[in-house]
Amino acid sequence: MIQRHIITSVLITFVTTVLLGIVYPLTVTGIAQLLFPEKAMGSLIKSEDGRIVGSKLLGQPFSSPGYFRGRPSAAGIAGYDASSSTGSNLGPTNSKLFERIDKDLEQLRKENPNMPIPIDLVTASGSGLDPHISPAAAEFQIPRVARERGVSEQEIRKLVERHTEGRQFGFLGEPRVNVLELNLELDKFYPMKH
Repeated sequence: MIQRHIITSVLITFVTTVLLGIVYPLTVTGIAQLLFPEKAMGSLIKSEDGRIVGSKLLGQPFSSPGYFRGRPSAAGIAGYDASSSTGSNLGPTNSKLFERIDKDLEQLRKENPNMPIPIDLVTASGSGLDPHISPAAAEFQIPRVARERGVSEQEIRKLVERHTEGRQFGFLGEPRVNVLELNLELDKFYPMKH
């Protein structure tokens, strides 16, 4: 009697593992590849020459003053490490969090001494990989980017407005700007002067 139960249990485990661990994922992946090929491949962004430069879904570090910068990242040692996607887990009373925010605030105040600093320029997202910033965070960075690229703030502002995405379905979330897409278009229309 026990032997029959053991055999039944092993067979059920084997069948469900094959169905749910192999057949179902392959079927769903195949359907996604057919119906939504770009999204199924990770929403990759390619440069003008066809090289993959990133994903619409993942933030990247931009350190040059001629580029818009994303939110701070706590993912991995250097940040923006997709294999270490996580928040910092530093609480609101943690001295390391205060030190990092103070350092970021000091740098941002140097860029725009008289402008209020948008909160998303000093706070990391939960994943540490958020590819978007708020329109206010993009607006804050316009003077620096325009100065570094040698173009008017109005031209850069038009570019930011073109890349500002509204709320999803008109009511979900907040307006946002994809930093990688914005920076790629900056390079296309207003290349850095070396």
